[in-house]
Amino acid sequence: MDIHLPTTGNGPYPVLIWYGGIWKPAKHVPNLNLFLPAQIAVIGVETRTLTDGMEAKAYPPVSFLMNDASRAVQFVRLNAARWNLDPNRIAVGGSSQGALPALYVGCAGDQAEVNSKDPVERVSTKVLCVAAYRCQPSIDPKRIQDWSPGVQWGAPALGCGFEESLKRREELLPMIQKWSPDALLHKGSAPIYFENNWGLIRPENVREMDYKVHSPAFSLGFQKLAQQAGVECYAKFPDHPTERYKDIWDFIVQQLQQPAH
Repeated sequence: MDIHLPTTGNGPYPVLIWYGGIWKPAKHVPNLNLFLPAQIAVIGVETRTLTDGMEAKAYPPVSFLMNDASRAVQFVRLNAARWNLDPNRIAVGGSSQGALPALYVGCAGDQAEVNSKDPVERVSTKVLCVAAYRCQPSIDPKRIQDWSPGVQWGAPALGCGFEESLKRREELLPMIQKWSPDALLHKGSAPIYFENNWGLIRPENVREMDYKVHSPAFSLGFQKLAQQAGVECYAKFPDHPTERYKDIWDFIVQQLQQPAH
């Protein structure tokens, strides 16, 4: 992980944890000028990948990166005093594929194992909010195609190709229910903000599959499930603004600047 701290203020600083790619190793952060002047620290995290999970024969491969995403929150919270961070004000986010682990952390509930011998595992994974930019919020092959017809995305999260996962969905359902953010939504899930740079009509200069993979229809489908579960969820894209928050970055700042409970 890369840690970016504000140069002004006394702290402890709230912190945004931002996840990189899930196909190949990646680590990056959004525009730091949106956060450091607001005295918010930003941490870029590189998790293990689906390729790592496949090579290790993990069941399922997606468990590698989801567990890493949770452990990153625990590690930051456990070591917060080292970097003058506020352990009670942690947000997570990601862009495109990197939003999947962020959504998992925010939807899964607290995964602390209080009796673990590992001090990191005993720490809470609870976060204040989740930011998801032009992303894919599910690994359920049926739900993915319900939301964005014709799209193929997520393989080999469940250990097989997309078409095979669609055919074997009933068999794979226990894994989907354990690891897919949409299946994990519950009343205690963190508030979520989706933003897309494209609207519901594909721009002429955007390839069809690129559009389907990054369609705002994903966020609307997820938002409907979130509302049914009683979870605060916003979806912003062209011609579809949100109340209270100007955009995804404003959402993060406002959430993190609230006093810790």
